[in-house]
Amino acid sequence: MHDEVDDRLLHPNGIDGTTGTFLLKPLTYRQAADAAKVEQQPRDQVSWLRWVWRLFSQVHLGLPLGFDPTDLTQAGWGVVVHQDESDEAKRALLPLIDHRRKTAGDARTRVLEYQRTDKGRRGWLARHGIAEGVFDPTKVPYYLLLAGSPGRIPFEFYHHLGVEYCVGWIDFDCTEDLRCYVQSLIDYETSPTIPNSKEAVFFAPRHDSDKATQLSADYLVKPLAGDQALAGAGAAQPSVPQRYGFTTRLYLGKDASKEALFNTLNGIGSQPAFLMTASHGIGWRAGHSQQRSTQGALLCQDWPGIGSPARPDHYFGARDILAEARVHGLIAFLFACYGAGTPDRDRFFTKAGEPPKIIAERPFLAALPKALLSHRNGGALACVGHVERAWGYSITPRNAGVQLQPFESAIANILSGKPVGLALRDFSTRFASLSTSLADKLRDISAGAQVPDDELASDWIERNDAGGYLVFGDPGVRLRTPC
Repeated sequence: MHDEVDDRLLHPNGIDGTTGTFLLKPLTYRQAADAAKVEQQPRDQVSWLRWVWRLFSQVHLGLPLGFDPTDLTQAGWGVVVHQDESDEAKRALLPLIDHRRKTAGDARTRVLEYQRTDKGRRGWLARHGIAEGVFDPTKVPYYLLLAGSPGRIPFEFYHHLGVEYCVGWIDFDCTEDLRCYVQSLIDYETSPTIPNSKEAVFFAPRHDSDKATQLSADYLVKPLAGDQALAGAGAAQPSVPQRYGFTTRLYLGKDASKEALFNTLNGIGSQPAFLMTASHGIGWRAGHSQQRSTQGALLCQDWPGIGSPARPDHYFGARDILAEARVHGLIAFLFACYGAGTPDRDRFFTKAGEPPKIIAERPFLAALPKALLSHRNGGALACVGHVERAWGYSITPRNAGVQLQPFESAIANILSGKPVGLALRDFSTRFASLSTSLADKLRDISAGAQVPDDELASDWIERNDAGGYLVFGDPGVRLRTPC
């Protein structure tokens, strides 16, 4: 059945809101391989990722022996603030910092500065007295929350820091939104009651003549939600939610309407603890009036299909979160292009000798996670999503069958009550592994070797997907669920 979705074309996720066509036209393996060949990975970065991959291959994942990454009193917690951040925003973070001191301890709760002169992850760590691969939570804690605009702290810093650390990010449009998130998080962690039911909701539109949503619906969401109807799957096994005592609600294909998602998040019915969506994300050209407000909004089954411009009744975005919404305590996993953020430049498709294409006038984090986390009625705890494109074909790499382990591991970590920052550890491992594999293939090609296009393209696409995730929210938060 895997071959049915592998028609020798790669169908990236993402729909242009203006035209209703793919943000990126379907690619051949050769086109993807050609894009990979243009890429220039710095030699020191490749060496570091190769070394990190060797650490990840060890039983203790490169962490100190006996180190429990789920225990903040051992792992520590820190917030990273740009030196130019406003005093008002810094003051708004103080209640969260004080709260974390109670859970992680004074010695392992740190306020760290990102300076204008910092040059990437290595320089920043060195300035704080830490070498690569050395963990000292009294200097740099394992859980790090970046607070501020990606226009000041680069996305690349987040992604590279996240290979070795558990990192989250928050950036809101006003200080009051930041205050609301901080207070909502503290309320959730200290209240004697839990606002959520022990339920996981899965949502996946499936459009005719659209390989991208067919793949994510059939090969990602259905099995994750507990539907084992995949060829060769063998005896049905309990789904990850079932293993942790969660009931599941599945909206697939025709059932994945905007109304269904609207009702789920706006307090009509039970209040789930976890939501996973897999859909196209809406994209707009740089400078478009709707880009910052609806980029990454979730395209629902209501959309007529390819060639139909996206209307507000086709997608779910920040403006669809009502004042009476019930999202307090929710953790959401949004598999969609630009679901977490948008860089200012295309990270992947460049032509030799030309600068990267401009995607946005300046980088920004997505409006939907902001609205969920800062809700006045009690905000969500965190959203996991993509910066830039989501690459659905990484789910079914060529000749390897369906690969769900990183997703299953992420959901298991979340539903078992571990800190949400741990949700991306398997993706970080894959990023390090695939980056080194890709670098080796490119080195072989430069030496005259012949590497099949599908092998090079697969490494490139899977690496792009694994390295594009971001936790919007405090990486130290964890679900509390009723017994």
